[in-house]
Amino acid sequence: MSTRPLRFAAVATAAVLAATACSSSGADGKSEVTVWMYPVIKDEVASKQFWEQAEAGFEKSHPDVDLKIELQTFDKRDAQISAALAAGSGPDIALITPDQAATYRSVRGLLPVDDAVAADREAFFPETLEAATFDGELYGVPLFQNINTTAYNTDIFADAGLDLPTTWDDVLDAAPVLAKKGIAVMDYAGSPEQTLNLSYYPLLWQAGGTVFTEDGKDVAFDSPAGVSALQFLVDLKKAGGLPADAATAGPAVEGAPIATGKVAMRAVTSLPEVGQMRAALGNDSVELGLPLQGKVRATYGNPGLLSLTSINKDENRQSAYDVLAYLGSPSMQASLNKAAGNFPTRTDVKAPGSGPDFKALNDSLKYANPGEPSPVARQVMAALAPYIQAALGGDMPAEEALKKAAEEARGLLSRA
Repeated sequence: MSTRPLRFAAVATAAVLAATACSSSGADGKSEVTVWMYPVIKDEVASKQFWEQAEAGFEKSHPDVDLKIELQTFDKRDAQISAALAAGSGPDIALITPDQAATYRSVRGLLPVDDAVAADREAFFPETLEAATFDGELYGVPLFQNINTTAYNTDIFADAGLDLPTTWDDVLDAAPVLAKKGIAVMDYAGSPEQTLNLSYYPLLWQAGGTVFTEDGKDVAFDSPAGVSALQFLVDLKKAGGLPADAATAGPAVEGAPIATGKVAMRAVTSLPEVGQMRAALGNDSVELGLPLQGKVRATYGNPGLLSLTSINKDENRQSAYDVLAYLGSPSMQASLNKAAGNFPTRTDVKAPGSGPDFKALNDSLKYANPGEPSPVARQVMAALAPYIQAALGGDMPAEEALKKAAEEARGLLSRA
């Protein structure tokens, strides 16, 4: 088979989507399966090379299938996939998150994939399968796990004579001490473009709260636990414990205060971000710990799911299952995790490295929350984020901010 360049799609409208490849049989009689892959591997060149090799490897073992892995960007991913589903033209398979799976399934945009993992279902960590299971059916093959934990600039704490904070109380106690030195104890990405899974929600879970009620019919972030999580941020801000622009800051490490020695710790940090911190601050100046503890210890860590869309045609269903099984196989997971710095979803695949960083992240997996799936999860985030900003900016008390956000969110739920 000749090597061909990956397709780079920039699809935003149904009109363009109508021209995009979807599952079909090509002129040569081969089945065609299209995958929309998002930036699991941050380096664009390395990502392109990896997925080219994945295409070639699959087609070598499945000469009757033409696999097309199209590299996308995270920008407007929800709108892009929603438009594809509405148009009925686009990918057979897309990389999504558990909350996106709940949303797309609710509009009949996804198909079950139990058959794709039937041969080795027991090899997957149960939690990763549970995150993609709705009404007893699996709607995504877990490809990798993300995990985030606390990262410290150890030099800052050592210079101030402080132990590394491991609880909310520790963080609050350290804030005024470091503020006198012009250093914020903790960063926070309050930009509305930042998913709350990586900002406010981990604190909400640490407070013992949830975004939604257990039955998913109501929101619960306006509970006393939710208020305490937001009040924790507000109190930190007042004590000089957050950067001045915390309400509007994005999640970047490079060039941000955490990389310039103006912030002492990052409460939600992935392995690639740890690497960026070490590059900026020095290997010996950065250390990972477990997720922070409020009432409980918790963090965000979710599986990336390869989900089968309703665009896939019946006659190509088995070919799509074969692609899912191949991409989710032990050898592919091991290679992908090594290239991307993620963690496996299978018990028969080892973590992609060793040493203190990998141990800390591995130890943090048991505290991981994959997010709370709901058909309106993303809309609720969009409604809540501005009110968190308002509370951080001192425009309204934490309890009032969450009350107003909950009113808007309940309106979204009632219309869903």
